[in-house]
Amino acid sequence: MTDAMTTNARQSSAPPNVPEDAWLFRAPQLDDAKRIHALIHDCPPLDVNSLYVYLLLAHHHASTCVLAQHPGGQIPGFVSAYVPPQTPDVLFIWQVAVHESTRGQGLGKKMLNSLLSRPGLAAIRYIEPTVGPGNAASRGMFASLARQRDTRLVET
Repeated sequence: MTDAMTTNARQSSAPPNVPEDAWLFRAPQLDDAKRIHALIHDCPPLDVNSLYVYLLLAHHHASTCVLAQHPGGQIPGFVSAYVPPQTPDVLFIWQVAVHESTRGQGLGKKMLNSLLSRPGLAAIRYIEPTVGPGNAASRGMFASLARQRDTRLVET
């Protein structure tokens, strides 16, 4: 399934029970690749790609990926995304990973809002995530993001 969503308002909200300044949202770096790989492994039903893929994402697509880092250094969240060459106003969301210990706090949506607020992505008008039909949590997160941004969600 592919969803397309217009990204109008650039707003975000803090995850419940987590202070706004508790998380650092940043672009991945090469030395994060092993921890990202391990995180994806711990987040079924996501497909675990080779470590090389996460090195490439951190090197070639860091400006369109985001990870959530707790002040203690843990990385409980990661979003991989890129802008397809033929559609410069689309952000293709490949994977959204949130460790089970951090689920239910809105961290996935917070990472997406952080990513969409980057100045380098100001031309993005649509996001196009891929979500398996049985992944209710991810489907709900994108529906919530659409409502928050007062836009519509189109599923194909």
